[in-house]
Amino acid sequence: MIRLIGYFFGIGTTLALVVAAGVALYLGQLTKELPDYEVLAKYEPPVTTRVHASDGALMGEFARERRLYLPIQAVPDRVKAAFLSAEDKNFYNHPGIDVTGLGRAVLTNFQNFGSGRRQVGASTITQQVAKNFLLSSDQTYERKIKEMVLAFRIEQAYSKDRILELYVNEIFFGLGAYGIAGAALTYFDKSVNELTVAEAAYLAALPKGPSNYHPFKYADRAIERRNWVIDQMVTNGYVSRDEGDKAKASPLGVTPRRTGTYVFAGEYFTEEVRRELIARYGQDALYEGGLSVRTTLDPKLQAMARKAMQSGLEKYDRLRGYRGPVKNIDISGDWGTALGEVKALDDIPEWRLAVVLDSSKTGLEIGLQPKREISGALSKDRETSTVSKDDMSFAMRYVADGKRVKANSPSEVLKSGDVIYVEKNEGDSYALRQVPEVSGGLVAMDPHTGRVLAMVGGFSYSQSEFNRATQAMRQPGSAFKPFVYAAALDNGYTPASVIMDGPITIQSGNTTWTPKNYDGKAAGPSTLRAGIERSRNLMTVRLANDMGMKTVAEYAERFGVYDKLAPYLPMALGAGETTVMRMVSAYAVMANGGRQIKPSLIDRIQDRYGKTVFKHDERGCEGCVATEWANQPEPELVDNSEQVLDPMTAYQITSMLEGVVLRGTATTLLSLNRPIAGKTGTTNDEKDAWFVGYTPNLVVGLYMGYDKPQGLGKGTTGGGLAAPVFKDFMTVALEGTPKSDFVVPAGMKLISIDRKTGMQAAEGAPGTIMEAFKPGTGPADSYWVIGMGEDGTNGYGEALSPQASKAISEGGGGLY
Repeated sequence: MIRLIGYFFGIGTTLALVVAAGVALYLGQLTKELPDYEVLAKYEPPVTTRVHASDGALMGEFARERRLYLPIQAVPDRVKAAFLSAEDKNFYNHPGIDVTGLGRAVLTNFQNFGSGRRQVGASTITQQVAKNFLLSSDQTYERKIKEMVLAFRIEQAYSKDRILELYVNEIFFGLGAYGIAGAALTYFDKSVNELTVAEAAYLAALPKGPSNYHPFKYADRAIERRNWVIDQMVTNGYVSRDEGDKAKASPLGVTPRRTGTYVFAGEYFTEEVRRELIARYGQDALYEGGLSVRTTLDPKLQAMARKAMQSGLEKYDRLRGYRGPVKNIDISGDWGTALGEVKALDDIPEWRLAVVLDSSKTGLEIGLQPKREISGALSKDRETSTVSKDDMSFAMRYVADGKRVKANSPSEVLKSGDVIYVEKNEGDSYALRQVPEVSGGLVAMDPHTGRVLAMVGGFSYSQSEFNRATQAMRQPGSAFKPFVYAAALDNGYTPASVIMDGPITIQSGNTTWTPKNYDGKAAGPSTLRAGIERSRNLMTVRLANDMGMKTVAEYAERFGVYDKLAPYLPMALGAGETTVMRMVSAYAVMANGGRQIKPSLIDRIQDRYGKTVFKHDERGCEGCVATEWANQPEPELVDNSEQVLDPMTAYQITSMLEGVVLRGTATTLLSLNRPIAGKTGTTNDEKDAWFVGYTPNLVVGLYMGYDKPQGLGKGTTGGGLAAPVFKDFMTVALEGTPKSDFVVPAGMKLISIDRKTGMQAAEGAPGTIMEAFKPGTGPADSYWVIGMGEDGTNGYGEALSPQASKAISEGGGGLY
């Protein structure tokens, strides 16, 4: 018996050694194939890039995985407690594997063997880190063994807090959210430290299966799982029983955060910033790099600009009549469901889609599009209201077969089932609205820094993402003339120089060009100031011809209006194409004393660690960083930007552009009662209407026109169409700001001259004006007319008009 026992013991020992050797060999082979866990030390997960306005308001987020990396020290204890209770209550005590939990899982799986139930894993948080970072999600014993081995190694290499930090920042919570910080924002629109016990418990319940505990699809299941986590928190001593009961009694309270842009009316600006970031750093850096971007956008000015532009477009559009409904739907059943399928302009919250339920002589009965609930489903409530005939008066002229037709009754314009836009009045009724066909772009900029403060790229970003402020290439028309005159003032001319405003024909090869003034008339000899104030085309062409178009092209490129301007005379009248952004940047040079500015939408960019990787302000400041004050002078910011225009020339052209507002084509702005310089612009066939203007501290430019260029209507001008939009914006933008004048550079002489002849006159005499002259220059001693031939013609062999001859004879002096 003893020998038999010894025999079996020997066999058993041998088998045990063989099994042990086999297991060791197997584990040895597995460990050779294990990934390097040291990569966790360099863990840089994809992190959301966040874009902020100048006041810190969030404008947009860009991410493939919506994640904000949060150090474990910033995670509140109650949030940690929720995850430990839900996933691994012994986390701070085990070596990577919870032996008790593992044994319990093995027993449960043995009992469920053959039942078809899913096997229990019993993974610790450390094991989940090993799986999520280093292994696949395959449900195999081999992967489980690898996971356990890696868990032991990770525990030896990293602290418990570091492991928990990796876990809470990596896990997926559903709804596109990764990491606890991203989940808190996505589900509750809160930061992590604002989460309640119930909210923290619900988030801790999600990693087990986000789709299984969806807050709207499976709300009961989600509450049940959340309450289980709360019970575990009570059992583990993290919260009291009373706190737990109160948390369990609360609803889920999920309020999903909307994606896209958050600053009102900032869609075009945000998209422009997105494109710039991709161009600068690439798509991976934008969607995974966790950049923190501080833009130049002023949310208050942006809202003002959007309102002014939209109002101007609507006002013009309504005068052209009503073009009909958005579409027609069947309202025989539930009209709310049918109307809910029609996409609205979600960036114009003042408007709502509605369906006409009935139309009569007095107005419309309408049904309003049902609002969507938090879950995304349409509300079951059905709202109805009315549109009176007076509130759709513009539609009494409607377009039919390409012609405007007058209607006597609303029933002639709209019928049942027509889908329309409406805007609520002060009472309960609504007014009819329509999306304008005409569009345009607007930019507001700080002239001293180039910071873009507001940008409007069209009527609605939801309707069209094409940014007309930066992407639309349009002819600026007469808004380009200041650069021609600035070139002249920089090259020997003065504001009092006299040019012939008379007929002119340009012959170039076989082509003949005969420009005309907008009103078709000629005023005879006039000063440069009068020419720009009245926007005289003939004078501008003569001036450009006298200087040479190469000089004009050089200045246009120096100002940044064009990269390369063809040196042809029509270009002097703004026939070349450019953008609103470029025009505003060029005008900013004149407002900034002739210094070049670089337009920028971004102030600063920081990487995920807070290091500044880009800064727009490149000015140097010696002495700005001092440890103490030792009677040293105040530090100065050194402006190292290029001087592209003589500061005195910049003031002269600014003064002349002030005259455009005081006496010229933009007198509609006089009521602002502010020093404003600017220029209107109207292109051939009235296809575009422009106004670009500035105060000492703000430059604003805009155009209005159809995306597919067509005439805006006979008699339409920049002064009548674009300048009022500028006025509406400036009225509110300048509120509360101090009134300041344009600064006269030191050394300039102010001399009284006769407006008509440009010659010196007694100060205060009728028909005089104080004009600015550079040192060494002044009014002419005799009457000179640029563009006048010695033979008494206009310099091109053409006879002068009687008005021109009379003006010359009255002026006296020599001719040039």
